[in-house]
Amino acid sequence: MNRDADAQQPVIDFLADPATHGGAAVKRIDTHAASVFLAGQRALKIKRAVRFPFLDFSTLAKRKAACAAEIEVNRLYAPEIYRGVVAITRAADGALAVGGQGEAVEWAVEMARFDETQGFDHLADKGRIDAALADNLGRAVAKAHAAVSVVTDAGFADTLAEIIEQNHGELHAAPDLFAAKDTDALTAASRTALERLRSLLEAREREGCVRRCHGDLHLGNIVLIDGAPVLFDAIEFNPKLATIDVFYDLAFLLMDLIDRGLIEAANGVLNRYLAESSRDSDLDALAALPLFMSLRAAIRAKVTAARPNRDAAMEKSARDYFALACKLIAPPRPRLVAVGGLSGTGKSVLARALAPAVMPLPGAILLRSDVMRKTLFGVPETERLPASAYTAEVTAKVYAALVARARRVLAAGHSAIVDAVFAKQAERDAIAQAAPRTPFHGLFLTADLAVRVARVGGRTGDASDADATIARAQEHYDLGELEWTEVDASGTLDETLQRGKKTIGL
Repeated sequence: MNRDADAQQPVIDFLADPATHGGAAVKRIDTHAASVFLAGQRALKIKRAVRFPFLDFSTLAKRKAACAAEIEVNRLYAPEIYRGVVAITRAADGALAVGGQGEAVEWAVEMARFDETQGFDHLADKGRIDAALADNLGRAVAKAHAAVSVVTDAGFADTLAEIIEQNHGELHAAPDLFAAKDTDALTAASRTALERLRSLLEAREREGCVRRCHGDLHLGNIVLIDGAPVLFDAIEFNPKLATIDVFYDLAFLLMDLIDRGLIEAANGVLNRYLAESSRDSDLDALAALPLFMSLRAAIRAKVTAARPNRDAAMEKSARDYFALACKLIAPPRPRLVAVGGLSGTGKSVLARALAPAVMPLPGAILLRSDVMRKTLFGVPETERLPASAYTAEVTAKVYAALVARARRVLAAGHSAIVDAVFAKQAERDAIAQAAPRTPFHGLFLTADLAVRVARVGGRTGDASDADATIARAQEHYDLGELEWTEVDASGTLDETLQRGKKTIGL
């Protein structure tokens, strides 16, 4: 019998009592390792007196240390939420108090309470994670990863090998949910993928891509505060579980979005993350994304299956996670799509709409000439460039960079959509030949001058510097013989999207 667990019960009853919080209603949330008490504008979280292979909260001293670690780790992500560690004390007469003068009988993390309905899991359920919010989410994760410490001796590839073997054993422990042959196949595919990726992962660790990350980055651990995504509840109890490749951290969020059917949001998060990280090596790391997301789904499957008193809904969830893990580890063949057209035809809008549908999950990587040009000059996407940035020499460098990045994405086994005017035959030929063994689709959007002028005139906060003058000047371009499929883009986005999907066989 766990005496510490028994000793906690009076504390739990005390914190669950509205009288403890000045009469405010108390909402209690229990997990396998913690109990959280929400009352008024405050939240108090105690560690449960439990011990698992990956954490040990079995003594008061260990729980105090874990509370302190939680504050230290999470203040980096959410200083507005995490206030500090407070003692639950017992006076001489036996009365309990929060932060009293008596003996400390328990320790709690004190937090500012936030609106739980603004948690991203709730927002996802309500269909409120739109393109703008997904974009902001990608920015928030990239910013968090840039702020955390680098670890170059973690042996992350070996950690993944351990995770694969742990998954194998624990999935086999639930044969009523996961057929043994399917578990064996998933494990074999995961082992093969890891060995193929090992040198890449070790190189990324040397380059500083393994960091002390969040570690538990799913939608339930992100909340919208004052219009901005805030990460919270990062792993504090086992640094090894959070000392991981930044892409493995990101993969949990992407998998969670995919599991919920939010492919567009997942694609938006990934593309914004890549733009913000500005690491070319992350394009190579796309090769690891299928394994990373599959492992995250498999972990969710086994954890869900191991919950006590599991019901039919939990069993279905576990099976769904397992099926997703099996799907993600075997991605389909990538393809290359180029979207050309004069300014104002809606190339970028179409490319963004197409990307989530171009497999592998979570959709194609977007490579846009307007963004590439800004990157080459080291300026933000929406900062306007001078005319000198649009010389033939600079433009040639932009197109060469697009081809190089497309090759890198495709070599990693991921699809790419390249968005540029592609007015010259040589430009179209270069992108079409970027990866000769990869299926290629070239779309050239068309629209009347009046439509194009109206569209460029209505742009705000966009990477393109094209205006009505440029749109009119492009009317005189000699496009040569267009061998790409011309797509009428003069109508609505939905109309153009359906034509584009049909053209590339989606």
